[in-house]
Amino acid sequence: MDFLATSIMGTPLWMWGAFLSLVTVLLAADLGIFHRTSREITLRQSLVSSAFYIAVALLFGAWVWFERGPTSGKEYITGFLVEKSLSLDNLFVISLIFSFLAIPQRYQHRVLFWGILGVIVLRAIMIGAGAALVAQFHWILYVFAAFLVFTGIKMLVSEHKPLDLENNRVLGFLRRHLRVTPELKGERFFVSMADPSGTKVRYVTPLFLALVLIEIVDLVFAVDSIPAIFAISTDPFVVYTSNIFAILGLRSLYFALAAAVGRFVYLKQALAILLVFIGSKLFIADLMGWDKFPPNVSLAITLGILGCGIAASLLKTRKEPLPPAVTKT
Repeated sequence: MDFLATSIMGTPLWMWGAFLSLVTVLLAADLGIFHRTSREITLRQSLVSSAFYIAVALLFGAWVWFERGPTSGKEYITGFLVEKSLSLDNLFVISLIFSFLAIPQRYQHRVLFWGILGVIVLRAIMIGAGAALVAQFHWILYVFAAFLVFTGIKMLVSEHKPLDLENNRVLGFLRRHLRVTPELKGERFFVSMADPSGTKVRYVTPLFLALVLIEIVDLVFAVDSIPAIFAISTDPFVVYTSNIFAILGLRSLYFALAAAVGRFVYLKQALAILLVFIGSKLFIADLMGWDKFPPNVSLAITLGILGCGIAASLLKTRKEPLPPAVTKT
């Protein structure tokens, strides 16, 4: 059994196996037990599921703390919070996609589930490439840090532009190059239908278009989140596990927050300040002569920024009605 102790990117194989086994069990139970049939997710179910995924993520963080020490544990929790917060910003985009393509709520979970599988693979590739670059060229961390500071400042000063799906180039490309059914075909992504000549050919449904767009949205948001997590930790295990656990719970959280995402009016500003802080940590550590920015201080400041942003948002919008954001048909 010595092969289980083999180090892969600085982490024993058995730890990677434990993580992947846990994720596999969670996804299998989700699709095979709790959501075997397509149905609408109630607010209560969404909140319970979200609480469960957050509890699992924090328990895993406690295990990382025990196995790898306090520094890794704090970096995991900080990375989880940052990734969860940055992911919240794309809830509105996902809601727009579902609304534009008229995807009923009872089918949205299926799209998000398969989207998560794609994210697990894509993030593994991106984080693996990032870890290899950091190991080979340590100076690239300063590039990541400067990019985060620039992105945060840009978010603070730039005006928010709503996503225009009607003229979206990706959606237009898909519609031009794929045979798309005019309406949904239940929960299916692909169907065989007769074309105008009577020949049976493969068509994709609007459900598939929604899946592709959500995967692309994740790639776009990963441009910010991947440098952010590497600015917190360079341990590939901490980076990948905190990322994946944050995204796993996001699917459940979507149904609870999609309708209320408009209440978080200061989320953009809080995330912008958070990105500037995370990007600045490397430069501050160098100026202070530290080996790295203290993880406990980093975690406390992260919690403070996010807490203030959420509290200010809810206080500002406490008297406003919740905007309808989740498609129901």
